[in-house]
Amino acid sequence: MAMCVGSMVGAGIFSLPQAFGRATGPFGAIIAWAIAGVGMLMLAFVFQTLSERKPDLDAGIYAYAKAGFGNYLGFLSALGYWSAALLGNVSYFVLIKSTLGLFFPIFGDGNTVIAVATSSVLLWIVHSLILRGIREAAAINTIVTFAKLIPIILFIVFVIYGFKADIFALNFWGGDNVTFGDIAGQVRATMLVTVFVFVGIEGASVYSRYARNRSDVGIATLLGFAGVLCLLVLVTILSYGIMLRPDLANLRNPSMAGVLSAVVGPWGTLFVSAGLMISVGGAYLSWVLLAAEILFSASKFGTMPKFLMHENKAGVPSNALWLTNIVVQIFLILTLFAQYALRLAIELTSSMILIPYLLVSAYGFKLVVTGETFERDSASRRGEFVRCGIALIYTAFLIAAAGGTHLLLTTAIYGPGSILFFMARREQKLPVFTPAETVMFIVAAIGALVAIYSLATGRISV
Repeated sequence: MAMCVGSMVGAGIFSLPQAFGRATGPFGAIIAWAIAGVGMLMLAFVFQTLSERKPDLDAGIYAYAKAGFGNYLGFLSALGYWSAALLGNVSYFVLIKSTLGLFFPIFGDGNTVIAVATSSVLLWIVHSLILRGIREAAAINTIVTFAKLIPIILFIVFVIYGFKADIFALNFWGGDNVTFGDIAGQVRATMLVTVFVFVGIEGASVYSRYARNRSDVGIATLLGFAGVLCLLVLVTILSYGIMLRPDLANLRNPSMAGVLSAVVGPWGTLFVSAGLMISVGGAYLSWVLLAAEILFSASKFGTMPKFLMHENKAGVPSNALWLTNIVVQIFLILTLFAQYALRLAIELTSSMILIPYLLVSAYGFKLVVTGETFERDSASRRGEFVRCGIALIYTAFLIAAAGGTHLLLTTAIYGPGSILFFMARREQKLPVFTPAETVMFIVAAIGALVAIYSLATGRISV
């Protein structure tokens, strides 16, 4: 449960008042959370089902894609998940430094030279800590998970106390003379935000190889999801009763600080900022562990190069950890050239995770359709059909809602990243692609060329 909650509760929840205030009012927010809640709940059910029906598949989000759709799509799932973890970690560093910028202007919005330099120091300190042992780092994560929930819960208590029904009513429709089309547009504008805050729902599944009892993986996923959903909805909806929507939209992140300050005064900013430091630190630790684990597991099963399978004396996949943090360092440097570094990192994290989520949902649906694993309990097949079908439709809808630009940007990682797949297949002296996989690679490569050209010429701005 701590791996799930620790992974999901990070930077995103502290930015919700501003992110939703910019896009919609309470009515649109309720619809958005209802869609996201049902969709992600069905995805959580898929993870639960697969952990019980396919207990031999470790590091679920990668292994399920490979088992269902072949080596290359399995690789893309692992690469996409790893990339999402990297970008998520970059967003954590940017948000920490942006928060410090509230008190020390030298950090700016988290993308100044000083901000990047101090982030780099923190990056390698945590790297050294994890090299000492996975279980020790996971134990620290559990402690931090409980610590970071306290300020969020206290925020909710204070905001309930300061809630004003008249302000909430003025915000309710998200504007004057709002039409059905306006509401639909508002809801769509929140979709990538809702994905970002739920990224990590698969935390228990990724670490399933450590579970004594596989049924615990599904239970931990569902309980973690339910608790986090309650926190997310309360933080979002209650904020509309404190400030008018335009004021919420103009808050600096972490916007929870501005909301609490409107209730209790200036010390609210300090309180939320301290809570954010703890929360983001814990989430960062979770995501470094998850990123290294996915590379290690993919290497163990022949989808990533063998050098990523190396473990040090403490049982840590050290080469995978080194590669992960070297790439995080590169992205931190690139934030110096991004005008809206935090927003870009959040949106790209959400986009990169969509393909892995889609493939997991599709694999669960495939098992239902073919009847595999349902030989002895066919009665449950109908219910699984509904749950897996909704999860598949929801994840496909998210990809459509993300838009063509974000999908194109993901190919800038999927295309060049495929070199790791080439290396792995050559090591095993196996053909690199099947005919269908060749087509997929060509599409990814062309997309990568177009994305890089568009970025270089300014057609896509960051």
